[in-house]
Amino acid sequence: MFGTSGIRGPVGETVTADLALSVGRALGVDADRVVVGRDPRESGELLGDALTAGLREQGTDVIDVGLAATPTVARAVAWEDADAGVSLTASHNPAEDNGIKLWQPSGQAFDGPMQDEMTERVQAADWELQPWDGLGTRERTSATERHVQTLVDRVDLDRPLSVVVDLGNGAGGVGPAALSRLGCEVETLNAQPDGSFPGRPSEPTPENCESLATLVREGDADLGIAHDGDADRMRAVAGDGTYLSGDVLLAVLAGAAVESGDRVAVPVDTSLAVEDYLAERGASVERTPVGDVYVAAAVAEGAAFGGEPSGSWIWGTETLCPDGPLAAVKLVELAAERPLADRAAAVPDYPIRRANVETDAKAAVMESVTSRVREDYDDVTTMDGVRIGTDDGWFLVRASGTQPMVRVTAEAREAERTDALFETARSLVEAAVEEN
Repeated sequence: MFGTSGIRGPVGETVTADLALSVGRALGVDADRVVVGRDPRESGELLGDALTAGLREQGTDVIDVGLAATPTVARAVAWEDADAGVSLTASHNPAEDNGIKLWQPSGQAFDGPMQDEMTERVQAADWELQPWDGLGTRERTSATERHVQTLVDRVDLDRPLSVVVDLGNGAGGVGPAALSRLGCEVETLNAQPDGSFPGRPSEPTPENCESLATLVREGDADLGIAHDGDADRMRAVAGDGTYLSGDVLLAVLAGAAVESGDRVAVPVDTSLAVEDYLAERGASVERTPVGDVYVAAAVAEGAAFGGEPSGSWIWGTETLCPDGPLAAVKLVELAAERPLADRAAAVPDYPIRRANVETDAKAAVMESVTSRVREDYDDVTTMDGVRIGTDDGWFLVRASGTQPMVRVTAEAREAERTDALFETARSLVEAAVEEN
């Protein structure tokens, strides 16, 4: 039922009002008070009503914060002294999708054991509904202003900057509001919340952020910020219009957050450039499975910072939820001290290659590849797919969680070595596909 980012899929197929009702009932078994919010997708209203009904049938009181960024919802769990939070969102997915993501009071998403328990309750319908006089209440409120002020209080700008923020028709208005209050000159793109995402697709990829890059470059802005539909992700454009890769942005943000001896939580597919950049500052990386819940767990256990090249950034002293607007104001703070283009230039640039190999036998292929590399390599990690480390590089073979394919990634510090590792990895996968 749960994937790496909660429950997510097409509305009317994977995600239905019936499912939302059941999740609400299951969550209400041991929660007295729950915060609920949603991104701009129209289906979120229906799903929110159903989930809220399920919670109230269990006698659980609901704090409904309405249309709100996912990090606002996650933070509000603690602010409202609640037991859990629920975001009705499909994050960066297309308009036809929606989802349900559950939050702990710490801001961390429900982890594996908690998700398993919820799944078991839903499948077994393991709950007892309350009578008419035992129903929970529903209070409508907003947590946005508190989130804005929290962001303003967390940074100290050397000077106000000119910033362009592309909200992607999502729920991330918290960020521009905070930047304006900090004195910045803020221009927005796609600022009207609209769950059909008419301005651009929800995910802030380089292709989807071309208008942002052009406006930053031609308008002489200091930098550009882009969010996805629920603003848990943040990507950026330097003042010269260059879209910063996720690995570069991870290195820049992590490098500013750590001290010597610290460790940074990153997923298994993170570039060696991040590791080398942090090593120069006396810090190390701790690799996790792909997914912000795993990065957050490592931060909760002591990592000074956590991030994913896809755009999730976690400061454990703030919240264990990826907070795109927080990342935005912190990046503006860094840019006010030194231009982003200069910071990015200090991050190593290593060649990396990626490919997908189609197969309907993902599990068998992964088992075959794993068995083979264990025989041939010493540095083998299987926390998420199979990652092989060498003296000068690495390759990763990982089954797609949503499509009939296996993903292959390889990187080294030299192009020739990257090519060799990539061909080795792809050959392993293609041979396994033929066998299965």
